[in-house]
Amino acid sequence: MAEHKQSRKRRYITWGVAGAAVVAGAGIAAQTSMAATTWPAQKTYTGRAFDACTAPSLAAMKAWKADAFYGGAAVYVGGKNRGCAQPNLTASWVKSVNSIGWKLIPLYVGAQPSCQTGSSPEKLTAATAASLGTTDGADAVAKAAALGMKAGSPIYLDMEPYDITNKACNDAVLTYVRSFTKALRAKTYRAGYYGFSSSSAKAIATATDKTDLPGNLWYALWDKKNTTTTDWPWGATQYTDHSRGHQYMVNSKETRGGYTITVDRDAWDAPVALVG
Repeated sequence: MAEHKQSRKRRYITWGVAGAAVVAGAGIAAQTSMAATTWPAQKTYTGRAFDACTAPSLAAMKAWKADAFYGGAAVYVGGKNRGCAQPNLTASWVKSVNSIGWKLIPLYVGAQPSCQTGSSPEKLTAATAASLGTTDGADAVAKAAALGMKAGSPIYLDMEPYDITNKACNDAVLTYVRSFTKALRAKTYRAGYYGFSSSSAKAIATATDKTDLPGNLWYALWDKKNTTTTDWPWGATQYTDHSRGHQYMVNSKETRGGYTITVDRDAWDAPVALVG
């Protein structure tokens, strides 16, 4: 897509512009410089998922699971740029929704680039990118672990749109992402990345040097196509082996089992949290 409108997630933050399977090792092939030698088997979910700014109530999750349209749900586990309060998101909630069959997708809203339009509580620069990536990566692991998401789980770093033609800015982002990824791997958590097919995800997918970039890519391309293959914007051999997610629709107000939630829809074929 030539241009995206402002992300639904960032509308909450306001930048200042007003069928599951367990697959051993899947997704790791796309990664380099693995920090650990022994990894828990990856838990892969393939099917429909949703993400909402605030984790729904347990009652809503039970009703939506009974509806059976979605099987996966993304939750914002942390980050200084996380935009919505999370009164429901506790270790007890995670354990309960996991027990009824939900596959959870941990999402962390980390530092955003200085060349990005608007403002945010945490910005990265060339001087701070490496240290912030390490700090945020460690925080992401701590937040996920506190919720009961075990080692071997993925954590998806949320990077909103920015000017990837600004080389200095883009280089700083890649430095940050690499440091974040290494911090995750040091604790045996899998690295994932959420971004836009026209900018932030494109920067990762088209980077010449793939060293320490995330092995799982969740791309925002709002074409209303429930697929991770037919509209995949890059090379067919990239992010294969259950390593792709696709956010294909946003701001979908849906009522299921008597509970109405505004969600973004995702096609999913990638790792999800290990809970227990």
